[in-house]
Amino acid sequence: VQLVESGGGLVQPGGSLRLSCAASGRVFRINAMGWYRQAPGKQRELVADLTSGGSTDYADSVKGRFTISRDNTKNTLYLQMNSLIPEDTGVYYCNFDLFGVGSRWGQGTQVTVSS
Repeated sequence: VQLVESGGGLVQPGGSLRLSCAASGRVFRINAMGWYRQAPGKQRELVADLTSGGSTDYADSVKGRFTISRDNTKNTLYLQMNSLIPEDTGVYYCNFDLFGVGSRWGQGTQVTVSS
């Protein structure tokens, strides 16, 4: 199973981006999914996660601005990011916890918020 991310880019403060993460290969069940980010010189941190039951959790810094969602028919995870600020800059990674496979990471996509 591979995860392929898309949707990153350069955006001005206050703008929006939508990240996607699609799983390819044989996927039997996804236990949990999440988005992480790593800013320059900092450790990777959890941004948002989504359980198989539909529960979500967000980092305090993104609450009210970011929304995590999934399309089960496409095995795809999304992150809608609104009201972006420079502190949101970093490489964003998706992660799937897959039944029978374990944890898989996407390749990362760069998000840069700058005027």
